[in-house]
Amino acid sequence: MLAIDGSIFSEAATDNLIDLAKPEGVEVRLLHVLEPFPQTLAETLGSKENPNFDAARLKQRERANQWLARAREKLERAGFKVDSRIEEGEARSMILCEAEEWDADLIVLGSHGRAGLDRFLIGSVSEAVARHARCSVEIVRTRSAS
Repeated sequence: MLAIDGSIFSEAATDNLIDLAKPEGVEVRLLHVLEPFPQTLAETLGSKENPNFDAARLKQRERANQWLARAREKLERAGFKVDSRIEEGEARSMILCEAEEWDADLIVLGSHGRAGLDRFLIGSVSEAVARHARCSVEIVRTRSAS
């Protein structure tokens, strides 16, 4: 399973999977998790006093579909069989849930490389997935995140 969020870190995870795995007989489930209440985006599309959550959710889904399509195309070109999903919820929980339901052998995801206060306040999705997954987890970092 490959969890992506549209970032350069997700692109690195996709490229890493292509470089390391042999595509014969391998199915990849692509997953993107939508934030349930995209406050900042809703305020941008509406106003601080009157956030537009409907437009924000629609925009989120459009972006997610674009990211999934790009990753799917790359993986299929490399010979992988690909299935993709968009779920809504907290990323950590949804990645773990989806991996368990799908019976994944491996979860691959990029790391944003946050440290210190950012990591404490925001939390680390990749760390939580690595700690709680019932299968192997590969966390891909980019040079800039090292």
